[in-house]
Amino acid sequence: MSIVEMKVPAIGESITEVTLSSWLKKDGDYVKLDEPICEFESDKATLEFPAEAAGKLIHVAAEDDDLEIGALVAKIDTSVAAPAGSPEPKAAAPVEEKKVEAAAPAAPATETYASGHPSPAAAKIMREANVDASQVKGTGKDGRITKEDAEKAASQPKAKSAEKPAVQAAPLAALSRGERTEKLSRMRRTIATRLVSAKNNTAMLTTFNEADMSAIFKLRKTYQEKFVEKYGVKLGFMSIFSKACAKVLMEMPDVNAALDGDSHVVYHDYVDISIAISTPTGLVVPPIRNVESLGFADIELQIKALAVKAREGTLTLDEMKGGTFTITNGGVFGSMMSTPILNQPQSAILGMHNIIQRPVAIDGEVVIRPMMYLAMSYDHRIIDGSTSVTFLVKVKELLEDPVKLLMDI
Repeated sequence: MSIVEMKVPAIGESITEVTLSSWLKKDGDYVKLDEPICEFESDKATLEFPAEAAGKLIHVAAEDDDLEIGALVAKIDTSVAAPAGSPEPKAAAPVEEKKVEAAAPAAPATETYASGHPSPAAAKIMREANVDASQVKGTGKDGRITKEDAEKAASQPKAKSAEKPAVQAAPLAALSRGERTEKLSRMRRTIATRLVSAKNNTAMLTTFNEADMSAIFKLRKTYQEKFVEKYGVKLGFMSIFSKACAKVLMEMPDVNAALDGDSHVVYHDYVDISIAISTPTGLVVPPIRNVESLGFADIELQIKALAVKAREGTLTLDEMKGGTFTITNGGVFGSMMSTPILNQPQSAILGMHNIIQRPVAIDGEVVIRPMMYLAMSYDHRIIDGSTSVTFLVKVKELLEDPVKLLMDI
């Protein structure tokens, strides 16, 4: 018997532990070289772990186990030969598909490790909705269950509830009072640790202001069609906010700086803005680098690309590193006001909020304007109160007169 040990590989400098989120191959299955056998979840991304040899797979670790780098995950018995006839289905698949296409177009010709297996995002949705993967048909590549498949399956029980009117008349004792306990994901645990650290280890304060969004609305309405025609992406609020913040950050380096220990400050002559993106597994904040040198279209295209990768769980470790300032937009969820928490080691974060039509006094008259509350949290150890207020006022002025951004004044 010849055994190959599969151990957790080194993933990145800052990652010392991962969680085995799911097995893609069953214990005792025959696996091929480089065929993914399981998925690891780190605090930054979900990664597939490929087989290092062909043979019989022997599970050592279990799903949801926390594993240190170098820990034993599985063994592969290379003395076990491939099952007889296993390579043939792939060659015959095209012919088979043509014969049964009219009768059963939905049935895949061959099955792979991905068949019937949910993506990380889909798995989370199905766990929360108590949906069995075996009852869900995957429409993704090789029959993999996608996020959309999971959402569709999760919504079906709600429709069935209308078929049980007798439940309404049932006594109180018959009502469901079930509970379940689930382990926090690796990403959620890391987020929790960092948030508590930011709260306990910084002198965090928040300053507030508001911005009249009329000029930005007019700018987007006037140039949106031509912008999309030229760049293939819409001009959103985030690129305008990013450029406004980048301009002021270059003028006020204290807000763009970070503490290094208790006695040193690191100043940056560039602006890398981390954009908070909500995903099914938690919040991620990948940075857009050198925003001070980018145009609106460049920023919008990068935000779009990062958002897609974040929600698909394909962000690389390099794409997650860095950042000198963060912008988070709670307004997309309807938040009117909040106090964003620092993204350490950064010293400041800007919170955008919902845009609401409100009466405001302008030149002695009450008018209705689209208004947004702005909130900036900052580390008082490095940023003075007057500096934070001045920064937010400068950003407000640029938002209310975005032509200044284009003219760089």
